[in-house]
Amino acid sequence: MAFTHYALPFIPFKFLLNQNQKRMIRLLRSKLLQHPNYCKSNTALCIITQRTFLAQRTSHSSPEFNTYIYGSLLQSCIRNGDYATGKYLHCEIIKKGNCLDLFANNILLNFYVKYDSLPDAAKLFDEMPDRNTVSFVTLIQGYSQCLRFSEAIGLFSRLQGEGHELNPFVFSTVLKLLVSAEWAKLGFSVHACVYKLGFDSDAFVGTALIDCYSVCGYAECARQVFDAIEYKDMVSWTGMVACYVENECFEESLKLFSRMRIVGFKPNNFTFASVLKACVGLEVFNVGKAVHGCAFKTSYLEELFVGVELIDLYIKSGDVDDALQVFEEMPKDDVIPWSFMIARYAQSEQSEEAIEMFCRMRRGLVLPNQFTLASLLQACASLVDLQLGNQIHCHVVKVGLDMNVFVSNALMDMYAKCGRMENSLQLFSESPNCTDVSWNTVIVGYVQAGNGEKALSLFKEMLECQVQGTEVTYSSVLRACAGIAALEPGSQIHSLSVKTIYDKNTVVGNALIDMYAKCGNIKDARLVFDMLREHDQVSWNAMISGYSVHGLYGEALKTFELMLETECKPDKVTFVGILSACSNAGLLDRGQAYFKSMVEEYGIEPCAEHYTCMVWLLGRSGHLDKAAKLVHEIPFEPSVMVWRALLSACVIHNDVELGRISAQRVLEIEPEDEATHVLLSNIYANAKRWGNVASIRTSMKRKGIRKEPGLSWIENQGRVHYFSVGDTSHPDTKLINGMLEWLNMKARNEGYVPDFSSVLLDVEDVDKEQRLWVHSERLALAYGLIRTPSISPLRIIKNLRICADCHAAIKLISKIVQRDIIIRDMNRFHHFHEGICSCGDYW
Repeated sequence: MAFTHYALPFIPFKFLLNQNQKRMIRLLRSKLLQHPNYCKSNTALCIITQRTFLAQRTSHSSPEFNTYIYGSLLQSCIRNGDYATGKYLHCEIIKKGNCLDLFANNILLNFYVKYDSLPDAAKLFDEMPDRNTVSFVTLIQGYSQCLRFSEAIGLFSRLQGEGHELNPFVFSTVLKLLVSAEWAKLGFSVHACVYKLGFDSDAFVGTALIDCYSVCGYAECARQVFDAIEYKDMVSWTGMVACYVENECFEESLKLFSRMRIVGFKPNNFTFASVLKACVGLEVFNVGKAVHGCAFKTSYLEELFVGVELIDLYIKSGDVDDALQVFEEMPKDDVIPWSFMIARYAQSEQSEEAIEMFCRMRRGLVLPNQFTLASLLQACASLVDLQLGNQIHCHVVKVGLDMNVFVSNALMDMYAKCGRMENSLQLFSESPNCTDVSWNTVIVGYVQAGNGEKALSLFKEMLECQVQGTEVTYSSVLRACAGIAALEPGSQIHSLSVKTIYDKNTVVGNALIDMYAKCGNIKDARLVFDMLREHDQVSWNAMISGYSVHGLYGEALKTFELMLETECKPDKVTFVGILSACSNAGLLDRGQAYFKSMVEEYGIEPCAEHYTCMVWLLGRSGHLDKAAKLVHEIPFEPSVMVWRALLSACVIHNDVELGRISAQRVLEIEPEDEATHVLLSNIYANAKRWGNVASIRTSMKRKGIRKEPGLSWIENQGRVHYFSVGDTSHPDTKLINGMLEWLNMKARNEGYVPDFSSVLLDVEDVDKEQRLWVHSERLALAYGLIRTPSISPLRIIKNLRICADCHAAIKLISKIVQRDIIIRDMNRFHHFHEGICSCGDYW
């Protein structure tokens, strides 16, 4: 570093300096040059020095540096980012007796705050002989930027206690501090003080108060503050517009924006970003395009936040091409627009486009951040692309983002949706900072994988770790209960939700309706439905489907009529429930009418589920020819469920030939479908064609296909008891057999006659009767009668369709024992009460 570079500027002024002044400058300059961190930025320091002496040329002040010179030099160090020189100057000041005045001391305090040297700043503050408001505010800002909010608030209290001036600068600083510390509700107290001192009309204080109230969600209070500001500036207007947007008062924000334009203020980039967000919130995309035109006339169109909001506007309106055009016109050296485009593609189920955008981003040498990678993993999860997900996981580990909570949660979700729950659980257990989202991700993963027991176990562990559940948590675990028909845990989770803010939440309420309906408690399902504040499409569909599966077709159709009186319009799921209710009740004419209106009145194209319901409705009603004709009229390839519905109808009506054709179609799609082999075998057995029965069984044995064993289970005191046909492994087997003998005797006295057609074996009638009384549902029923309270209903679940003989016997048993018996088979619920079944003997 050449010495002359620093000496030359002083040559024209040497005649102005006396010998003592020249000696002092040479001393300071030589010491600075010896400092290892000295750099060219010190040129400014020398310029300040010479100007100071120039100002003193006619004065008779001391030749020593005065406090003004040191203050100017420190100010220069702050501007030029020269920490080392500033420290050296402080040393010189201490050597000369630490004689700085209050103004220079505040500059030195600000110097340490700017460089995050908070211990030095605090020490200097404590040693200052005098302090004023600026001293306090400077240190408060230092504590705030180092996130030491408690000390900052304590310092504000001390400022008040020592009687220093409270000015707008103090209040705006403290209000910003409260927002940063997430203590914005304390702003009410500060507002009271502001009002007493008459600063409520100040624009700076008012804008800070607006921001504070915005964070708290008090948009009306913010508006009162805004109206009280005497001279509103651009920042005030923008702050109020942003406050309305952040609190979803979109219409008010647009009105205020319009008023701002009328008054004569020109919007800036933050105003445009907020207004565009309001347009998206209200879905007034044409207004958003008009705002785009307004922004086009300014220099803000290429601003990052304006561009991002424009992309969001066009993607939400469905104009993906326009969104892409906005993106192409934006500067692409920042990761934010790339991440935003990738995120929006992933969220709108355009996963392939999201991956392509990421590849473009990498070719552009823009480094992804945690949000980019989280969105990319979401795209992989949607595509169930495990290979790409593994590659991204490797990249995440390389760049050190594997412990980031956003990326970690996205990885868990990706592995869960790709069927790798063991990987998801490993990431969860290794994560150092699991949030409620982490817990929810793994719980939802287990629910989607059909492992309801594991999901409930994890939920219990979550509560033990004192992690608060969200609406996602409660809706997911309730889905788990519905999947395994676990009524008792479901009721307990309902009780937990009542203690939270989610008991009236629509999403949780819908999950409760579904859980109670699938667990056999349709009355409580209706009670939850009636208690919801608002019903969305899912609420109505859940209730209609619940009534349908319980065979309460009248209630299902009545609920549908009530739905039509609301703003909720029926969709495909609604009509699946309605057609299912009609098919379960044999309402042929009404089912056909609803099917027709679905197409003609509501414009809904029938899907496989609708055709399945109609085929079953026609076939079960005995119109097998019409059912077969409908199958051939389906405009797409009939699914397995359609052919299986026709096959089941053929079993009931003993149509061997059509049943054989239907079974053949199913086996062409799913060659190893065991249910089809069994149904075809049952058709042959009903027709006494035992040779064909034997042939099918031989074929199943050769292919390694095993018939699913009939199982029934019943829950008692939190424990599930399983029974299979002829099961003798239960500890209460002797009591169960005794109860079955008693029930057999009582049922015969009531007129029970065994239906041997339910035993599709070529054996004697005595053997058939013995086999009938050890069916799994009767074993479960006998156990329930022995071990459960006599006032409670019995709830039994069976994995196969209940046979005709068990159905007849249990009807009589419900009358004999005077208890409600609810059995859920593979198709529907049967409510037995006083010798009558809810299905009306039509199932």
